[in-house]
Amino acid sequence: MENAELQKNILATVTYYDCLDYPLTAFEIWKYLFKISNFKFQIPNEKKKFSPLDIMEELESDKLKKFVSEKRGFYFLRNRDGLVGQRIERNKIAEKKYRTLLGAVKWLRFVPYVRMVAVTGRMAMKNTESKSDLDLLIILKHGKIFTGRLLVTGLVHFLGKRRYKNKIADRICLNYFLTTQSLEITHKDIFSSSEYFFILPVFGFRMFRKFQMKNGWIGNYKENFSLEEIPDLKMVRDGRFSKIIRKIGEKILNFDIIEKKLRSWQVRRIVNDPRTSQKGSMIIADDEMLIFWPEPQSPKVFDKFQNRLEELKV
Repeated sequence: MENAELQKNILATVTYYDCLDYPLTAFEIWKYLFKISNFKFQIPNEKKKFSPLDIMEELESDKLKKFVSEKRGFYFLRNRDGLVGQRIERNKIAEKKYRTLLGAVKWLRFVPYVRMVAVTGRMAMKNTESKSDLDLLIILKHGKIFTGRLLVTGLVHFLGKRRYKNKIADRICLNYFLTTQSLEITHKDIFSSSEYFFILPVFGFRMFRKFQMKNGWIGNYKENFSLEEIPDLKMVRDGRFSKIIRKIGEKILNFDIIEKKLRSWQVRRIVNDPRTSQKGSMIIADDEMLIFWPEPQSPKVFDKFQNRLEELKV
């Protein structure tokens, strides 16, 4: 028997990820399923759980087949079958970039105050192009965010992996830092719910679990959001030697004056950067978070999503 609510959720989910050029398998539709009300992403009062089998059954319904096509096990909006080959190719590109990233993170685990490193954006989705950079979210010890940021940036630059100016491909973009006491994402919307559902921890699994627990609000948008139970085998491990090196570094740098001086210097540079006052930019620099998004993607993706739903005339 067809379920109108589930059909709307499926179509909204396929449409949203179509805006990101990302076709989904039936299992992925279930895993990343949005919960909606009249396509406006209002959080519903009742929680209804659907199974992967429910998803597969609805994908075979005549109503959804008017809008959604399938190829090689992937589902996408009609006339978008070219996305399948693209996703497979981008997945291969992402795997190569991930190996490059692991090489840098093996060094980052020695940096004082680093508690977690995670991949975000298209890289986390394995939906990246050859020219793409590597977006990271880094969690630093509370009270040492400016010192930690300088150390991380310095090391990544020294390794020749930092993104700056027109050096982009395979470079690490250091645009998001949080502290151990500011793990909850402040900007909560459908874009963020997807972004931080896909987030991929590379170092610091225990801190990643705390991050997930602090962001349980994702479950308001994503029905099947759950905590990761087992770390990925590819994650960089924190060994005895790396812990000792970090501890020594943190003892040497454990002077409030260092953090205060670095805070003053960095905030002044950020305020004077033309991108900070750029229309639509999201730049935050305080003791709990450092965010550098001159051109946030959230509004663009949401507008595209809404327009695409209207084009479907459902």
